Amino acid sequence: MTLETAATRLAALTGWRRRGTAVLFGLLAALAMPPVHALPLLWLSLPALLILIDSAPKTKGAFAAGWWWGFGHYSAGFYWIGYAMMVDPVKFGWMIPFAVFGLGAFMALFIGLAAILARRLAPAGVSRLLMLAAAWVFLEWCRSWFLTGFPWNLLGSVWIAVLPVAQIAAVFSVYGLSLLTWLSAGSLAVLGQKGGRTAALVGHLLLVLAGAWGLWRIPSAAQPVWPDVGLRLVQANVNQAEKWAPGMRWLHLQKHVELSTKPGFENLSAVIWAETSTPGFIEHDAGLRQSLTEAVPPKGLLLTGAPRAEVTNGQISQLWNSLEAVDQSGHVLASYDKAHLVPFGEYVPYSKVLPLPKIATGAVDFSAGPGPQTLDLPGLPPVSPIICYEAIFPGEVVDEAHRSAWLLNITNDGWFGISAGPYQHFAAARLRAIEEGLPLVRDANTGITAVVDPFGRVLDQLPLGGSGYLDSPLPRPLSTPTLFALIGKMMVFLPLFVIIVTSVGCRRLSNIRDSRR
Repeated sequence: MTLETAATRLAALTGWRRRGTAVLFGLLAALAMPPVHALPLLWLSLPALLILIDSAPKTKGAFAAGWWWGFGHYSAGFYWIGYAMMVDPVKFGWMIPFAVFGLGAFMALFIGLAAILARRLAPAGVSRLLMLAAAWVFLEWCRSWFLTGFPWNLLGSVWIAVLPVAQIAAVFSVYGLSLLTWLSAGSLAVLGQKGGRTAALVGHLLLVLAGAWGLWRIPSAAQPVWPDVGLRLVQANVNQAEKWAPGMRWLHLQKHVELSTKPGFENLSAVIWAETSTPGFIEHDAGLRQSLTEAVPPKGLLLTGAPRAEVTNGQISQLWNSLEAVDQSGHVLASYDKAHLVPFGEYVPYSKVLPLPKIATGAVDFSAGPGPQTLDLPGLPPVSPIICYEAIFPGEVVDEAHRSAWLLNITNDGWFGISAGPYQHFAAARLRAIEEGLPLVRDANTGITAVVDPFGRVLDQLPLGGSGYLDSPLPRPLSTPTLFALIGKMMVFLPLFVIIVTSVGCRRLSNIRDSRR
């Protein structure tokens, strides 16, 4: 079967066959995401989406094609969210279909809207391909802030598997990678149309040039490291169902201390524990502070994830998900409070209307911190803490007024078991390192714990589901900030503007040619 024949049959589908096929192609696109990395499937699924949009009889049908494609894509890509409900299946198991398919249905609205914009603003052919690519990326940016934002599995994330191409993120961020993906993979849908071969050639040439530039950008030598800075990353692999059990908390703390104090402990600058590794409120518990000092190196600090609380009349009045720096005396030298909280996980949005319990332990909702912050800690270069899924937000991990020298991402991916979730989370964090030109140190309770250089190269890591510790030096940042770090998200709109202008130009050129006939 030729490509033309396949495209004709796809365009002719109606009813449930059309909807089911859209879902299938969306699912195939999800397989391009970590950990499968089946990138060639995008050269099937993205052209199929454009063909379905083009062949829809009305704008409503174009929206439906985009929505069903998006529903398959996001439901498959977010299946791992169901694992979090299985930590307490009696209480939360009923939420699994709503969490997975409900979120998939909501996120699919962005794809449906992109389909509408492309259909209404550009005619079929190269012009519509360009408009769809621009609309797609613009709406990816929108979902990074809409309703607090959830930019998980942005299309450009697939290129973390091909680091030379991923380097474009240092200029245009992951959104630029999404645009590049559409211009290359999506161009197969217009091969048989006027200007289609040129569009396909240009799209794939841009991809090759991006890869060539990335190969040139990544040095052959290892990234220099900070002298006399040694880190120990502890991955205790605590089962989430047992994490807060009253009889287990101190056993988990003891395990962390034992891993922290293995040989070489006396030479460390910092021991790092994952998100909420400390089983209590450090500021309000002298016994806990004393226990923590056992894990503080003689000349260093313990950087630990911990809940932080404000207590009024013996009751918790406010709660934060924090990173705290503890010295040998048990004093908290500095803290950072998580700003991007997980809806329904750490707080319940519109709780007066939605009387639902949050999934995280405790009755009090977490409060949001002020946002990106740089901590100046003794013996360490300035650091930008990132807690959990804050790492998925492009351009929102560094305090631009006081730039840091490294990123520290602590997380608890134990909620999601051995699934695709932790791999996708790690991929997003690596892209933040490339975008900002900063090394990334990542400590996860169950994995993936790793040290990443400013080019996204993994220098060392502990596998998902493993228990142990990782000793590593701290790589230096790039000598000059990346272009994206200097200019920020506005770099995303430059290529979008060029693409939209080109789309409009193609449309006008087509109209001129038609009028002369």
